[in-house]
Amino acid sequence: MYDYLLGGVQNFEADREAARQLLQAFPDAADTARSNRLFLSRAVRTLAEDGICQFLDLGSGIPTQGNVHEIAQAIDPAIRVLYVDIDPVAVVASNQILMGNPACRAIEADFTHPHLILDALTAGDLSNVIDLDRPTALLYCSVLQLVSDDLIDSVVAPIRDRLVPGSALVISHPGTAVTDGYDESSLSSVAEVYRTKAAAEIVMRSDDQLAALFKGFTFMEPGLVSINEWRPELGEPDPYVSKSMPSPMRGAVAVRY
Repeated sequence: MYDYLLGGVQNFEADREAARQLLQAFPDAADTARSNRLFLSRAVRTLAEDGICQFLDLGSGIPTQGNVHEIAQAIDPAIRVLYVDIDPVAVVASNQILMGNPACRAIEADFTHPHLILDALTAGDLSNVIDLDRPTALLYCSVLQLVSDDLIDSVVAPIRDRLVPGSALVISHPGTAVTDGYDESSLSSVAEVYRTKAAAEIVMRSDDQLAALFKGFTFMEPGLVSINEWRPELGEPDPYVSKSMPSPMRGAVAVRY
């Protein structure tokens, strides 16, 4: 669905139909997806320029436009990236793209089981891609809304708390303020699309709830903001530049000192 909304070709008819239903319920869905991808790009580029050489992208999905390794390795070709996704199709597609790029890999795993991911990082040769004893950027871009409130801390904390000083945490997430700009029936329709087409419940969170996920980290300027407001670049094609309201997605980048 995400790839389709971005105008990509790595999707299937079931994805396209679900995305069309989502657009009927929430016409801003494609703009939100594009804005989120641009936020990811700026965050990765900023951290790569600051010297972080490892990126762990959880819930990475099917490869689409502006992948993490493409952005990061344009800054430093030695940067290493590990993509993690529960969908075997996404993993196969990712590894096909990554052929001939030994610094990057994709593995099949569920980001809601972080201890299994930590175990995988210490087994076999994955430590050649991500060594958690070195500064690492941990990315959760538009995925944590799939995690219920009773599980969110147990999902984020194990890997977050394992990161060494100099590491970074990137999160984008729909905020509760979205309810101020859209009517309740549209939001209910969006939730129903995800429930029926993706077997997922969507959880929106307040800024206080999102800030709590960054425990032990210090926000980079401008802090936790609508994603189109996080270090926008002149001439960047963010669709929310011309809209009367900011993106309903909130985002931040934070560093452990």
